[in-house]
Amino acid sequence: MNQASELSRILRSICASFEKPVIVILLIILACTLVLLGTLIAEIITERRHLRVWVPKLIDEIKKQDVPPALCIKRSGLLKRQKIALIEVTDHKDVTDAMRESLAIRLVDEAKGRCETIVKLSDLIIRIGPVFGLLGTLIPLGPGIIALGQGDTLTLSQSLLTAFDTTIVGLVCAAIATVISIVRKRWYSNDISVLETLMECVLEVEKKDA
Repeated sequence: MNQASELSRILRSICASFEKPVIVILLIILACTLVLLGTLIAEIITERRHLRVWVPKLIDEIKKQDVPPALCIKRSGLLKRQKIALIEVTDHKDVTDAMRESLAIRLVDEAKGRCETIVKLSDLIIRIGPVFGLLGTLIPLGPGIIALGQGDTLTLSQSLLTAFDTTIVGLVCAAIATVISIVRKRWYSNDISVLETLMECVLEVEKKDA
């Protein structure tokens, strides 16, 4: 019994030592979530509200060739990064069609990679937010139960308060990150689809001109 009690005491000490790191990590997760929310709002204000492009109309303009494709792209309501990628392809007219196609594929892949990187952080918060929230709930309950047995209601109330606060922070972060991920995945999926369509159109026009 004494050996079992000693092992239990050691285990409680180890678990108790995790309390502060878990709270610190939760605060970091909360800060990251607020930063992500801020960048989402900034993206809406600076980019999304200015995004005015009707892809079929832009394709028709490029194919008509009344003006150079690069000029059509510059005057369009595409995102800045989409314009840069498309103009990069139009600027390399001195290379072969195969090389231009390889360049287009690489630019699209880079755009996909950038989008995936941005979304990964919010996806990570969705997974680990509730986990650390649960850890922050369970760890203080040990001392709280001991305090209850000793009639120490102050320590019990403090333990329960910590448990509730960490649960709320973890779940709120996960909820906000979920919304951010859903919105951004929808945006970026559409952005990549538009970029791929216009890349194909530009390559087709460039082949005809060659």
